[in-house]
Amino acid sequence: MTWDWDAVSDFMPYFWHGLLVTLQVVALGSLLSFSLGLVWALLMRVPSRWVRWPVGVVTEFVRDTPLLVQLFFLFYVLPEWGVTFSALTTGVVAIGLHYSTYTMQVYRAGIEAVPVGQWEAATALSLPRRRTWTAVILPQALRRVIPALGNYVISMLKDTPMLMVITVLEMLGRARLFSQASFQFTEPLTVIGVAFIVLSYLASLLLRALERRLVR
Repeated sequence: MTWDWDAVSDFMPYFWHGLLVTLQVVALGSLLSFSLGLVWALLMRVPSRWVRWPVGVVTEFVRDTPLLVQLFFLFYVLPEWGVTFSALTTGVVAIGLHYSTYTMQVYRAGIEAVPVGQWEAATALSLPRRRTWTAVILPQALRRVIPALGNYVISMLKDTPMLMVITVLEMLGRARLFSQASFQFTEPLTVIGVAFIVLSYLASLLLRALERRLVR
């Protein structure tokens, strides 16, 4: 077997397009999962069990269901009920919703890690509940959980190839498309493998730098 650099050159336009889609999915999915995860975490602290119970059931169901099944459901089942999204939007929603149930637990741990004295100080100062959360609790909790949230960004990156099942052509999807047309598999798949390694490694370096900065 010989390495064909011409195949690599021919594949690069496919690769850059797939990379753009992959990064778009990861960025939007992360934004959705971080935002929705915080909403879940706050709702789980509401005193009323009529709020906590449905949220707990929904998040547990989503967390215990494979992402692949959720992708199929959102893309192929919802249209039968009149709810239709583009393939890319469906992928972003599926990944964001799936990982929000994990980021919820990260936020929960971060909130619980805030010293009790901070709650007592806010009460002693007669701060409104909203002010207590926005000015005292959440800033400290978010500082603690940012590194853990970053780990889920890497996990989302590694799960993007699943979007092929709903016709989203991210990096691996583009490699598959090129391989089927050219009958060359080694070069495009190797390029994709290296790309995932590089992206994951760069993300891990960024997380370490961010963690060191937050610890100061």
